[in-house]
Amino acid sequence: MVLHIVFCHFFQEPRKGLPIWLDYASCMVHLAVFGILGVLTRYLLQKLFGPGVAGATNDHTFIYLDLPSNLVGSFLMGWFGVVFKGDISQVSEHLAIAINTGYLGSLTTFSGWNQKMLQLSVSGHWLFAALGFLLGMFLVAYSIIFGIQTAKGFRWLLNKLNVSSGNGNSKIKSKLDSCASQLAVMAFLLAILGILWGVSGALVKSKFKHGGSAAQLWFACLVGPIGVWIRWFLARFNGRGLGKAGLFKWIPFGTLTANVSAACVMAALATLKEAVNTRDCDTVVAGIQFGLMGCLSTVSTFAAEFNAMTESNHPWRASAYATITICVSFSLGLLIYCIPVWARGFDIDT
Repeated sequence: MVLHIVFCHFFQEPRKGLPIWLDYASCMVHLAVFGILGVLTRYLLQKLFGPGVAGATNDHTFIYLDLPSNLVGSFLMGWFGVVFKGDISQVSEHLAIAINTGYLGSLTTFSGWNQKMLQLSVSGHWLFAALGFLLGMFLVAYSIIFGIQTAKGFRWLLNKLNVSSGNGNSKIKSKLDSCASQLAVMAFLLAILGILWGVSGALVKSKFKHGGSAAQLWFACLVGPIGVWIRWFLARFNGRGLGKAGLFKWIPFGTLTANVSAACVMAALATLKEAVNTRDCDTVVAGIQFGLMGCLSTVSTFAAEFNAMTESNHPWRASAYATITICVSFSLGLLIYCIPVWARGFDIDT
């Protein structure tokens, strides 16, 4: 049951009382806006903890640049994707999807994690790559546990203060599920999305000729929502299993497909970037990697599913799921990125 709830947070059936077109349109607008916010937060965390400020992360060790965002996103998933998801759904189910699938899914990135380990491997730092996966998995797993425990403590405090009486007895009675309220919220978010895309487009145009991380970021904001939408639709395969018999239903094939495919495309783009090696190509490729591929893959949902499996009657499934995701992504990455780089002798600055 716990695992089924985690699977369902990605993809929801249309809300009763809403036209299907309005339900899906509103949901996709929510996902786009919160997805861009997730991209911006991930960039800020990279800069904050990276070599330029705190110096806690870098590209040369297993403490990779996206580790802080993966840990923060997994921690927050414990709050908003596990403990308080029902309370948020009392207000708006679209908001719950937007926060967990849109924001937290885009704040965290599995493809970026996998690619950093590939870059360490291609330069001969195999031990760092192995430690990067082991330490990263350990920290992510405990981040969501810490998030769940602190959220439960906060809920207990709220109950003591009589602010809320928990799931099912929340003080919140209203729900934004009418056509009028959904249209109003969607119009508001469309305006925000228009501003975000407008500003991003203008900044890409002004900074593209100079290249650099700023141009890559704003290009990422333009394409990021596409990755969120694809991941959201792929999530319908979670819990269905393989074939008509539904084999291996315990494997969330939607999330697995999103993470593995994003990791593979990320590796292919990295190979293309090394082969072309021009400033314009670097800007476009890095923008797609950070935005579209970063949003298509997710660590927060992966962590939630891993934690749910750990707490189920078959805890071994958690280790099997993590091993399949990491090994398949890394193995394919070796074929797509490392072998061409070694064969062509590209000069890798890692």
